[in-house]
Amino acid sequence: MERTSGQFDNVMGRCRNLFAHKMQDYGTAWRILRPTSLTDQLLIKARRIRSIQENGKQEVDDPVSGEFIGLVNYSILAIIQRRLPSNTPIELPIQEVLEWYDKETTATKNLMMKKNHDYGEVWRDMRVSSMTDLILMKLLRIRQIEDNEEQTLVSEGIDANYRDIINYAIFALIKLEEENNSL
Repeated sequence: MERTSGQFDNVMGRCRNLFAHKMQDYGTAWRILRPTSLTDQLLIKARRIRSIQENGKQEVDDPVSGEFIGLVNYSILAIIQRRLPSNTPIELPIQEVLEWYDKETTATKNLMMKKNHDYGEVWRDMRVSSMTDLILMKLLRIRQIEDNEEQTLVSEGIDANYRDIINYAIFALIKLEEENNSL
């Protein structure tokens, strides 16, 4: 699991770096989005990945790995957005947002390490396409919980599903990187 921990940190570092650069370019424009809109943005990215996987080709040159990074970053944004009071201004200090990002990264990694312990790193035997399907399933669950105004009977909740999406996207990025290095 030490290997996975290092790979997680490496991938998250790349995700955070892109996130920080986009914050410099765009500020906190994402704050205008309602949580449901962030969920739909994630759905768009995941469906694009699946479409490319199923069709075996793509028309837009943006790499699939970039979509998985988007899944990580938008999921973290969604968790942050859900925690902010409704009267929070749209413009926020970048450093403060990066601190929240790091806090959510740590919580997500801790969850990943616990699940990896219990599941024995079974994700290493999974196909990237299965990870995509699981991400889509998690998104459909989130949408249903949102539509039910978060009234659930047994669900682990929206944030837990976002964290699972982050971890599956990171696993997919690790696997894609390993596949590319083996060529």
